[in-house]
Amino acid sequence: MKNLLFIGIALLACMTMPEVRSAEPGWSPVVIATGDYREQLEKTPIVNRPYRPFHFYGNTVRRRHYRGTAVPMPRDLVTVGLFPVMMRNQ
Repeated sequence: MKNLLFIGIALLACMTMPEVRSAEPGWSPVVIATGDYREQLEKTPIVNRPYRPFHFYGNTVRRRHYRGTAVPMPRDLVTVGLFPVMMRNQ
């Protein structure tokens, strides 16, 4: 039971810790870019573009570049999981 509590506290700490690398881009809520935003994204190098939901290749390239691993962190799953979709519908 103590081990489970310790694991829970460790996961919570990992999710709430601020990102050390300030150069890493944030998340964009735009899934399909159009117009001027699309042109701007195409001119930007892939590692400098914002993370976007369902853009698996680009997001993986950025995670490998900034974090050294392609596996998303738990806070990434909260950021782009069902929670934002549920909040959008309200």
